Amino acid sequence: MPLTYTQYVASLENLLVIPAGDANLATDLPNIIDDAELRIYRELDLLDTSVRATAALTAGNRNFTLPSSAGTFVVVSELNVVTPSTTTAPDSGTRNPLLPASNEMLNSLWPSVAGSTVPQYFAMVNQQLAIVGPWPAAAYTVEVVGSIRPASLSSSNVTTLLSTYWPDLLIAASMVRAAGYQKNYGQGVDDPKMAITWESHFQELLKGADIEEMRKKFTSEGWSSDDPAKIATPART
Repeated sequence: MPLTYTQYVASLENLLVIPAGDANLATDLPNIIDDAELRIYRELDLLDTSVRATAALTAGNRNFTLPSSAGTFVVVSELNVVTPSTTTAPDSGTRNPLLPASNEMLNSLWPSVAGSTVPQYFAMVNQQLAIVGPWPAAAYTVEVVGSIRPASLSSSNVTTLLSTYWPDLLIAASMVRAAGYQKNYGQGVDDPKMAITWESHFQELLKGADIEEMRKKFTSEGWSSDDPAKIATPART
């Protein structure tokens, strides 16, 4: 069942066996949510965190700052230069995919603006900055495809991707971290197995969610959207 923020908090209070509106839980709740959400996003390559956004290069400047209109990119999957340079909408022009390379390669092959033309390669400099080579001869539009971090669940953001489609994973991951809130980590505690039990449950849920995501992207068995065959042999190729 999808969860709203209020339902999520009520579920945690019930599972932790604490009074509704507990002030100590409210203090630690942002940390619990961050721990759970970031863990799930890192362990599952969720199709729904993939977005497309565009920004323009500057003629004679190889630096390209990733756009943030669709969110902050965490992982970049594609950079496509759109030609002709007067075209801003990717679907109205021609996408020219850039190949990933190293900073050293681009510095060696294109150390200056000389020979500037349509870029063919890119290299990441930091989380939000890339360089391209050859240097751009015009202000080409670049389409960026990659993964972002959606906004976290909160009192002002009452539903999220995870609370809607993966509420079971969200609760399980939250309870692992919440065991720390209740000081139930380690042997010298009231319930030393609490975190271990919830961690085991989370791992079981994660296996099914991971397979489902692979099916969505046609990266399941035999590069299909089929559920991996448990009996049929040999495996599809």
